[in-house]
Amino acid sequence: MARTKKVTCSEILDATERVVVKLGSARLSIDAVAKEAGISKTRVVYDFKSKAALLEALIDRQFQRDSEQIETLVQECADTPHPELFARIKMAEHVPDDIEKAVAMAVSASMSSDAALQRKIQEWVDQDLRAIGSADKSQTAYLAFFALLGFSFHEWFGLINWPAEKRLSFLDSIRTMYSSYPDSQT
Repeated sequence: MARTKKVTCSEILDATERVVVKLGSARLSIDAVAKEAGISKTRVVYDFKSKAALLEALIDRQFQRDSEQIETLVQECADTPHPELFARIKMAEHVPDDIEKAVAMAVSASMSSDAALQRKIQEWVDQDLRAIGSADKSQTAYLAFFALLGFSFHEWFGLINWPAEKRLSFLDSIRTMYSSYPDSQT
C-alpha cells in the first residue's frame, strides 16, 4: 500500500507561489499546484476547494506576515513623528523578490472577477488606513501613505527597478513630506 505524502497547508501555499513564479498568474491551477507540491489534486481541493481559495490563503498568510513585521517596526519607529506610517515606509525598504511580485500579479489579475479577494484586500487596506489616520496630521499621513503605495505598487508590478540609493532617497522623501508639512490642516 502506497504511503500518502504528508504536506502541510503552508507547503501547498509555497507550491502555489512557485507555480505563479514559473507559469504566471494566468496558468495558476489546482492541478499545477498539486504537481508542484507532489500531491494529488484531491488533496489540494480538500484543503483549499478552489483557485480563489488558494489565492485567499496566500493573501491571509502574507497579511499575517506583514502584520507581525509592522508590529515590530512600529516599536522600532516609536520615536518618529508617526510610528505607524514610518514603520510602513521602513518595511518598504525591502525590495520585493520575484515571488512577492508574482503573487501580487496573481492577486491583482484575479481581483477583477472575485469579490472575496476584493474584500480581503479591502480589509487589508482598511486596517492600514485606520492605523495611518490614527495620529496627528492625518491628511498629511494619508498623502504620504498613498505616495508610498504608489511607489510600492510600481515595484511589485515590476514597472520600476531603482538602485538601492535612489529607492532609499525616495522613501526618505516620503518621510520628509510628512515631517515637514505644517501641523495646521483645514
